[in-house]
Amino acid sequence: MSTLRLEQLNAKYIIAANALSLKPGQAQYIAPVSYSAAVSVVNPDTAWQRVVVDDETDEVVGFIHGSFDPDADRDEFSAALWRIHVDARGQGRGIGRFAVDALADEARSRGCAALYVIYEPGEEGPGPFFEHVGFETIGETPYGESVGRMPM
Repeated sequence: MSTLRLEQLNAKYIIAANALSLKPGQAQYIAPVSYSAAVSVVNPDTAWQRVVVDDETDEVVGFIHGSFDPDADRDEFSAALWRIHVDARGQGRGIGRFAVDALADEARSRGCAALYVIYEPGEEGPGPFFEHVGFETIGETPYGESVGRMPM
């Protein structure tokens, strides 16, 4: 596999990030990158958005959106993974783990005790991936979404 690098989400990368493909059945579990970008406009101080770029091809192969809010009312909002999207052609090659590890490193550097993720459970959903990279399901939201926690 090629060397990967992170770049901040910006005008240079937004179109490529929006064009990342999905495997069949995954669409219902993911919101468009532009939705995540719009959310950061509300509070850009807490948003941490990066694209994963393949150094060999200079192609965007993934996107991750995290958030850090030390003043959040709930633990799961203090250090959160809000969205991760790896292009369908790159899934299973370590790109997602690379992105989550980078977000976890950022959480550690900020002194966070844990990193959280909230996701919709389902047969084609991201639950197995989150467990594989170190999240443990610790509960459920009032809306039936799963809550995962990764200790730092």
